Amino acid sequence: MPELQSTPARERIVQTAVKLFYKNGLRATGIDRIIAESGVAKMSFYRYFPSKSDLIAEFLHRRHDFWMEWFTTAVEEKLLESKGGGLEVIADVLRSWFEEPGFRGCAFINTVAETPEYETEQNGISRDHKVQLETYVEKLAARLGIAAPKKAAATAMIIIDGTIVRAQMTGNPNVSRICKQMLKNIDKE
Repeated sequence: MPELQSTPARERIVQTAVKLFYKNGLRATGIDRIIAESGVAKMSFYRYFPSKSDLIAEFLHRRHDFWMEWFTTAVEEKLLESKGGGLEVIADVLRSWFEEPGFRGCAFINTVAETPEYETEQNGISRDHKVQLETYVEKLAARLGIAAPKKAAATAMIIIDGTIVRAQMTGNPNVSRICKQMLKNIDKE
């Protein structure tokens, strides 16, 4: 942990929270554990994050930025490799994520599942993430010449989110094959 100790306290807290919230969930991860693993004093923690909700919001914003950057870059690379591929390349990208050792599903779906109150900041951030993902898929569908890109993106989101949940539940990255076929068929609808 020497390299973590040279990182500013706020960043150590956030890095620790990102790791623990994704791995163990929001409710199962206590503030005391984050404080202990980040190596900061309790007063420092509360100076940066007056509540656990504040830290959860930071986690979700970080996760969104990281995940969207990774996802859009990977999809664009797959499109270039596939020469003529369509929305189905998304399934290949998802599969690579599902095969990662630390895969624990979608942080945003998990957040909504753990937070029953609809009008919380974290559920709002989670909904915004899905809106931005759908917007990207809509623009991608339009670029690919798919008729009715808005409808195609809405359909693709149901397929994507369902595939993510199924991969998490089963631990089987092969669910991406069904996703791939379904995404391929969107243009034919």
